[in-house]
Amino acid sequence: MNIASIDIGLKRIGFATCLVKNVILSAPAIIRKNRNQAAKEIAQLLKEKNIELLVVGLPKGGNSEEEMGRRIKHFISLLEFGGKIVYQDEYGTSEEAKEKLKGAIKQKRDGKVDSIAASLILQRWIESGQSI
Repeated sequence: MNIASIDIGLKRIGFATCLVKNVILSAPAIIRKNRNQAAKEIAQLLKEKNIELLVVGLPKGGNSEEEMGRRIKHFISLLEFGGKIVYQDEYGTSEEAKEKLKGAIKQKRDGKVDSIAASLILQRWIESGQSI
């Protein structure tokens, strides 16, 4: 099964895939100009990669949990995607991604952190053993 994960932010959307069992690859982040443009780009990527399951990072805990959860679910409602969508706790993935890339990042706004965070979200989902 082809699986993708996204880490939705206000400026960038990290993207990662798992097309071969347990091999997770991060892809370039989508620069978000507006919701509709970003939703179309994500939908196109999902279609191109024949994604059947989308794992979406959702914050659990923290001050902005409710507001970001609402924004993320609204964004997901804009996607033209016929596959299954599941949510995975993303708490701490951006900080973990920054730590992994420490010293390797020259331009922090290039989306690498966002896509590594998406790969961590996907890794968490796979490791949790949740059924599809």
